[in-house]
Parts: sequence; C-alpha cells; structure tokens
Amino acid sequence: MEMEQLLSMGFPNELAAQALAATGGKSTLKATEWILSHKSPSSSNSNPPTPSPNQPKLDRFFIFQSKPNPASPSSPPPPANPTQQPQLSQAVVHEKDGEENVEQCASPVAKRPRLVPPARSLHNPLSERMRPRTVDDVVGQDHLLGQNSVLRSAINCNRLPSIVLWGPPGTGKTSIAKAIVNSTQDATGLGSLRLYRFVLLSAVTCGVKDVRDSVDEARKMKAKNGKRTVLFVDEVHRFNKSQQDTFLPFIEDGSIVFMGATTENPSFHLITPLLSRCRVLTLNPLKPQHVRTILERAIHDVVNGLAGSFGTEIQVTDDAIEFLCSNCDGDARVALNALELSATTASARANSETNCNSNIVVALDDAKEAFQCKHLAYDKAGEEHYNLISALHKSMRGGDADASIYWLVRMLEGGEQPLYIARRLIRFASEDVGLADPSALNQAVACYQACHFLGMPECNVILAQCVAYLALAPKSIAVYRAIEAAQKVVRESVGQNEGVPLHLRNAPTRLMKELGYAKGYIYTPDNPSAMQSYLPPSLEGYKFLDWPPGNANDE
Repeated sequence: MEMEQLLSMGFPNELAAQALAATGGKSTLKATEWILSHKSPSSSNSNPPTPSPNQPKLDRFFIFQSKPNPASPSSPPPPANPTQQPQLSQAVVHEKDGEENVEQCASPVAKRPRLVPPARSLHNPLSERMRPRTVDDVVGQDHLLGQNSVLRSAINCNRLPSIVLWGPPGTGKTSIAKAIVNSTQDATGLGSLRLYRFVLLSAVTCGVKDVRDSVDEARKMKAKNGKRTVLFVDEVHRFNKSQQDTFLPFIEDGSIVFMGATTENPSFHLITPLLSRCRVLTLNPLKPQHVRTILERAIHDVVNGLAGSFGTEIQVTDDAIEFLCSNCDGDARVALNALELSATTASARANSETNCNSNIVVALDDAKEAFQCKHLAYDKAGEEHYNLISALHKSMRGGDADASIYWLVRMLEGGEQPLYIARRLIRFASEDVGLADPSALNQAVACYQACHFLGMPECNVILAQCVAYLALAPKSIAVYRAIEAAQKVVRESVGQNEGVPLHLRNAPTRLMKELGYAKGYIYTPDNPSAMQSYLPPSLEGYKFLDWPPGNANDE
C-alpha cells in the first residue's frame, strides 16, 4: 500500500523501496520525508540535491513553508527561471489542539515541506473542507449570529448555552456548532488556550453507552484543567425518548454543554424535558446570494477549495455559478458537491483535449450534468408531508385551481401515495363544499375508486381533475359548523342526558304502548303540514344547521 502511494507521487521504484526500507516500511509520510531530505552519495556536501523531475506531482500532496532556511543543506535552490513559479500559493498548517491554523505563503519550493496527509486535501468532500472556522465565516444565518444576538453574546462572554439547531439539510448546523467552539477560543485573547473541547456524536451510529463515555471523559477533563466539553449530537431526533432522557441529568448539572442538530420539527421528535433545558434555534434555507458567496470562496481558496483538489486553478463561468445557486434549494452542501463534480467533469474534458489540466473551465453544461435531476424535499412521515397537504387543502378552499394542482404535483413527485390524497379530497368535499354542491362528494369518491383501480402514474390526471373540480366548486361550511355545534352541546351537557321524547320512540310491544311510547307521534307523509318537535325539551328551538345560508360567511 505504501509503495503504491509513493509510486503514485512520481518517485522511482528503486528510490521508493530504499525509503521504505530506511523508515521501517509502515509510514508513507516518513518515507516521503526521507526521500525529500536524502542526498545521493555521489553528490557534494556543499551542493544541494537536484530536484526530482517528478516534483510537480508532489505539489498536490504536500503543503510547503514560506521562508527559506539557509542553514539547511537539504533546501533546494529557487528555480532559475522566475516565470516557472507554480500558479498556486501554498500554506503552512500548524496543528494546535487538533485544529488547523492556516497561513498563506508565497513560494511552494522555498523550504523543506511540512507534510500533510494527502487524504485531507484530496479525498475529503469539498463541502467538508470549506466549513467555516469561526462564526464570522458563517454565511446566511445573521438572525442567529448578528452582533446583538444571543449566540454572539454567549460567545463573547465564553458562556455557551445548551441549544438545539433546527433547519433543513445544508444550512450549517454542524458548521455553526464547530465555529462557536472555535470562536470562544479566539474571544479569550489567549491564543491557543481553549476553554471548550468539541465532541461530535451521531445519533445514527452511537447509543447511550457512547453518550455516557463522552460525559465521563468530559467530567475528567473539567476536573483536570477546567476545560468544559461541548457534546454535539447530529441527527438527535433519531434518538428515542429513553435515549433522549440520558442527556437530562448531564445538562442539568453542567457536565456538558449540549448542542443538538435536527432536520425534523423538535416539537414532534424531541421530548419536552430536553426542550426545556435547551434553546431551540431555527436555521433558514440559504438564499441564492448566500450560496454564491460560499461557491466563490471555494473557487478562490487555493488551499481547501477546488484548486486543492485538482492541483491547478479552476475557472467557473458566471452562468454555471448562477445555475448551481438557483437549483440547490438553499443547501450549501448540495451546491458545493455539485461544484466539485462539475469541476471533475471539466477536468476530464480538458485532459482529453489538451493532455494537461492547466486550463480547466467549468461551464453551464458541466453544472447541469452534475445535477442531472433536482431533488424534491419531501418526507412522507415528517413535517413536510403535513405542510404540503395543508397547502393543497387551503388552495382548494381559496378557489385557486392552479395552486391546488401545483401542490398536488409536489406531493406526487415526492412519492406520496395517491390514495392518501384521494381520502383527503373526500373529506374536503363534505367539509368545504358540502351542500353548496352535493355532487362534489360523488366526484371525490369516484376519484378514490379510480385511483385504486389504476394506481400511479396513470391516476395522476384523475386526481388533478378532482382537485380542479373541488377548487372551482361553490363552497359551504354549513354542515361542518352544524356538526361542531352539535358536538359542543353534547359534550357540555354533562348530567343532562335527556331521554328520547316518548312520541319519537317505537312501541313494538303492548307494555311499551301502555307506557306511552310513540303516543302523539304524527306520521308526516300523511300530514305534511303538521308541526311536531324532534329535539329534547331543553333544546327546543335550537338551530345547528344554517341552511339555506343566512350568513355570507357560510358560503
């Protein structure tokens, strides 16, 4: 494995074998350091080694320091021709407490390189490499991170609260949590001294044992050096109620600062005691101008951006950027991943045309190829399911057939079961159309039966026809209000469960007739003009149904 990596960097087979033998053969980084500092026995001590002709390939794997060290005999001389300087400036990565402090440098060949694992710059997704490091780098959530916001004040005072970050995917929940911890370090004015350590767990892969282990470690760290722990739990809504209970005592006694991230409505998926101990902060989908800012950062960042992946400058047309911004639905992760895939397509095209990757241009067609089809945000068991059916119902109630058909299509394209929609249409036919057009109920029931016979995709036009019919039909909620009024009277008449009046009761036996059952009942077919009461005496004259409508609001 190590030999293959060294060969992929352009080292000769013999030199790679010598380096592995000299360093034990278990570390590619140590072997590469040995090669870069190794001098051929035939060379003079006063003359530095000649740079390898394969050196340009290493620029994609290593990040170099800026200032030359004249005392080091292994420092290669500067290029004879200044015009042959590489196009990209490089960076020094200082490791402090597990974080990276990046400084821009002028020359990539001035000193022996500070080695960085290739996977960090080449194999991590672009969206991961471009995460903001501090809250000042976060884009699009000014309502949470403004100068006078609760979070900004907490960061400035180094007193982080327990919070739940709720928002759509790709809006920066994990990034904000990490940036908050990094920003508290900067706010102390003590350089690398950090008051909080960041521990990330995912509810998808961990359980209660992992949480307790993290809390035990947090308590030890706090007792040892006073450093508190921010326990960040991604997808926290995937924990069940018993698992969520685990956090309560630890948040209560201050063992951890809890930060959770969820894409689901906390009111439905998180327990009330946990919400009582945390502040719920809502993240908004990013606007196109915010996504553009993030994409332009990735394009111009020569260390973590596109250039770091391909070893050369990447140009992206304005049309391609605009397309990515408009089709990512406010999801920065989707936009960055599509940008990286677009650059891969453009790089492959450039290599096939010119046999080099020095002129890579991402065009609109590359961006379209990366997207293929647009993802529809829809969760058949989550909040979006109820949001869309509510939009469909209210559009039909308002008589807007165009909006009604639009929301119908959104649900169908998202994978909703057509019979669920048909059942809702049956309810609408009675609740909102009602007596104003009694045939609407027949239309809705027929729609349900047709959808049952045909299924998707053939039944889509049947649903659209019924939706349009109900949207354009006259409306009356007289029956809906009548049943609500009757329910209220029945529920509030505790202790007044009056019996059925005797004249309304049947008398199938002689005893019942002797007791007065059916006495005084008037058979209306024989006496259509006769007047008699059908309500209990206490409700005599009470009206539940207003029909024909006497109130314009019933229409």
